[in-house]
Amino acid sequence: MQSDIERVLFDGPAIHKRLDEMAAQITADYSDRELTVIAILTGSLMFMSDLLRRIPLPLKLDCLSVVSYHGKRQTSSEVIFKQLAVPDVGGRDVLILDDILDTGHTLAAVRKKLETAKPRSIRICVLLSKRKQRAWDVDADYIGFEIDDEFVVGYGLDFMERYRNLPYVGVLRKELLEQPDQ
Repeated sequence: MQSDIERVLFDGPAIHKRLDEMAAQITADYSDRELTVIAILTGSLMFMSDLLRRIPLPLKLDCLSVVSYHGKRQTSSEVIFKQLAVPDVGGRDVLILDDILDTGHTLAAVRKKLETAKPRSIRICVLLSKRKQRAWDVDADYIGFEIDDEFVVGYGLDFMERYRNLPYVGVLRKELLEQPDQ
């Protein structure tokens, strides 16, 4: 797997240092309230686990399984929710966690769906945010790192369900993206 990576953007220590900073900010922002975290699976799993262990607040955790890439290198405009019901977030302060803010399709769809349950507030937290024009008007309130518009893997992010277990975020070699399904 290491040979499939063009270059490492953020190693483990850099990620953990940034998570400490993000957790401190989230803790300060929600210090007087209970937080409801909605994590977007499967990409946010590593990020969620490491970030939430750093937040010493009472919180509830739920997960949504959402598909928008459908095995391709670019997100589609179709977002599929794998659950029938929305988590109970009525009157609660909600923090949506996702691995990456790219086109905005996924996070816009999740936010819209959660808004139907009438939470008190919704904020978005992402490990990575691509510097690019988005298809949807979505901004993250908490951002780990801003990156260029490159295809990245590792630390939960995948390509064809591979590379999630890399302990860093790296850019996948372009020629691998152009290969037919493996």
